This record gives sequence, C-alpha cells and structure tokens, in this order.
Amino acid sequence: MFAHLHTHSEYSLLDGLSTIPDLVARAKALGQDALAITDHGALYGALKFYEEARANELNPIIGLEAYVAPGSRLERNPSERT
Repeated sequence: MFAHLHTHSEYSLLDGLSTIPDLVARAKALGQDALAITDHGALYGALKFYEEARANELNPIIGLEAYVAPGSRLERNPSERT
C-alpha cells in the first residue's frame, strides 16, 4: 500500500500548512494504512502525530528532514578549519 514519506505539517515553518488531524483524516479517507511526518529540523509534532495516527488506525512513520553542512557553525574563519 502507498504511503506518503515526505509530508510536512504546521510544525514546518514556512513549508507546512496542514494540521496533524487534517493530515491523518486525509490519509484515512484515501484508504492509506500508514503516513509519515517529516517536518523540517524538528520533532515538535511527533507525539501528537503518533497519538492521532494510532487513534485512527494508521501506522505512524516519524521522520525528520535534516540538513548536513561541512564544518561547524562555530568556526569563525577559514584558518580554524581542519
């Protein structure tokens, strides 16, 4: 069965709009048996999503869209890099 694996909720600032109950209801209405939440850089909605999905007999898939960059944000000048 198909499941969306790249879904943003209202917890993805400037990228997600849907509330978790709305996402779960839509997945359920489409006959899906699982749904993923992959918000940007945070897991603020993970518990709410898990509880809402389980209450609606959906398998929750908790993910995170993260970014990886070389070096450290704490480095001040190029000579400090190793």
